[in-house]
Amino acid sequence: MDIPEHIYVMKKTVGIISEYNPFHLGHLGHIEKTRLAIGGKECAVVCVMSGNFVQRGDFAVFNKHARAEAAVRCGVDLVVELPSPYALSSAEGFARTGVSILDSLGVCDYISFGSEAGDIEPLKSVASALLSTKANEITKMWLDDGLPYASSRQKAADEILGVESEILRRPNNLLGIEYIMALSVNKSSMLPITVQRIGGAHDGDSGFSASALRKTLLRGGKPWELIPLPAVEVCEREIAEGRGPVSMKQCESAMLSRLRVFADYGKLPGASEGIGNRFMRYALTEPTISAILEKAKTKRYAMSRLRRLLLCACLNILETDIKKPPPYIRVLAMNNTGMDILRVAQGRLNMPIITKPASAHKLDAHAAEMFRKEAAASDLYALAYPNESERSGGGEWRQSPRVV
Repeated sequence: MDIPEHIYVMKKTVGIISEYNPFHLGHLGHIEKTRLAIGGKECAVVCVMSGNFVQRGDFAVFNKHARAEAAVRCGVDLVVELPSPYALSSAEGFARTGVSILDSLGVCDYISFGSEAGDIEPLKSVASALLSTKANEITKMWLDDGLPYASSRQKAADEILGVESEILRRPNNLLGIEYIMALSVNKSSMLPITVQRIGGAHDGDSGFSASALRKTLLRGGKPWELIPLPAVEVCEREIAEGRGPVSMKQCESAMLSRLRVFADYGKLPGASEGIGNRFMRYALTEPTISAILEKAKTKRYAMSRLRRLLLCACLNILETDIKKPPPYIRVLAMNNTGMDILRVAQGRLNMPIITKPASAHKLDAHAAEMFRKEAAASDLYALAYPNESERSGGGEWRQSPRVV
């Protein structure tokens, strides 16, 4: 795809790390409030968005190109992908990789996220405390005592901050604090801003949950009153053409087949304390995904973490795949402003930007292996489409960015 060569005066640009699963009115509100906080319509918006698999350990309800197109139709200028190995990471890994991608583009002045607090200062205070040596020591002590990581870190925050640590108990605050910590670790020049919101992490500035929207869609409902009209049009097209809504259940047989031949459970990301061996044991015997998860569960592991591990096994994503930052940037959707931003980014970036899928054949060995794993992930995702004729393989090698 050729990027226009005309002169472009760079706008103030804000980055957002998202899932848009699906894009709804809360997300639209977050974008509009972010623009108002920075400079109105003269502010450009760049999103790093999870691909076909999301951080809670699940299939996205619509495919990544459709969700990215919906976001651009609703006001985002450029959407690039958070690759599956990183999208299926902990909140810390999800945040750090998203920040790393925004940073590497070299075009963002700010990063914006929602939080229950709606005030950046207390979030920055907690982030600073959690980055301290003392917090690391206390966290390790509780981990050694058998507590899960999240609980261990909460204990550290409680001891250092007292009542101020309560801010960590809300999901949007927690993710926002991870973003601020990632900015510090990456030595990023992006300035964090926050918009007050309610709902679960990734849900947006809304009084309803994306989870409820997905359940309604999967039941055959049409919750269009909660989704902006341009995004509704994308959803309706995907449903009419048999590419959604998608759920893990629709792909269960294919997943069980992969799990029963997978051999590297001990090499999965974060597969410590023997959880890899538990997964391997039950994957060979249990008849359903839910049964494997229930049998493998221990007090130390949250169900979302187990779901991520299970998907990583299905997708052959190993610990070594997330040791390094993403080796390329994949563009999912953009408008004219996004094309201009991309041209500027190309002049500042020291890694490939993939717009034409065929260019993936020119990647170095590490990047090419990552792209092949992403292509395999998309092939598994396609097997969950309601319409059998849409389940063809190789889609990752044919799909160019959606240009709005």
